[in-house]
Amino acid sequence: MQPGEPAAGPWRVQRLAALVDSLTRRTSGSWTGRPVILAVDGRSSAGKTTLAARIAGHVAGSAVVHTDDIAWRHSRFGWADLLTAGILTPPHQGRAVAYRPPRWIEHGRPGCISVPARCPLLIVEGVGAGRSEVTDLIDSLIWVQADSGDADRRSLARIGTPGGPRAAGDLADWMAEEIPFLAAQRTWERAGIVVCGTPHLAHDPVRDVVTAPRPGG
Repeated sequence: MQPGEPAAGPWRVQRLAALVDSLTRRTSGSWTGRPVILAVDGRSSAGKTTLAARIAGHVAGSAVVHTDDIAWRHSRFGWADLLTAGILTPPHQGRAVAYRPPRWIEHGRPGCISVPARCPLLIVEGVGAGRSEVTDLIDSLIWVQADSGDADRRSLARIGTPGGPRAAGDLADWMAEEIPFLAAQRTWERAGIVVCGTPHLAHDPVRDVVTAPRPGG
């Protein structure tokens, strides 16, 4: 683990469908007409995007928002206000999301970040998705924990690929900000559950996930 992050455990194999049900279940009479809002957070290359896609695949009509799109050409981690105002506040008011972050407008990036008004599940994924500034606006938080060596190898393999770092220097610059950001946030302490992004327990990679209680939880 990176400094300050305790290793989660004990790990166990769990059906992904059961995890999704536990995250999205609403008690009788609690439906408010807005999506369940789930944040999937973790370090770079931990497996957040893959997990978010797998969860979304279990809930018809769900939407996934990537923090990389919110932060595009803006700031690596200085976008809490954009996430709050552009993505999380509209669903709480029963409105759809059709958000063009400021840098999209400035640089002529087409389209917008869209979430239908009555989608059942909104997943926000990325480093900082579960940051402390939005705690009151999300319903569930998953921390994806990964072996740092495995995650580093994944990051290096992504250099030069679409959406990945352009060069080793870009990766180093990113990590120079990510490590202190997460050390200050300590997001794993607020997570309801931890999912292993580099599992070594025998499991079905299609139907299962490897999970643990949050460290100290």
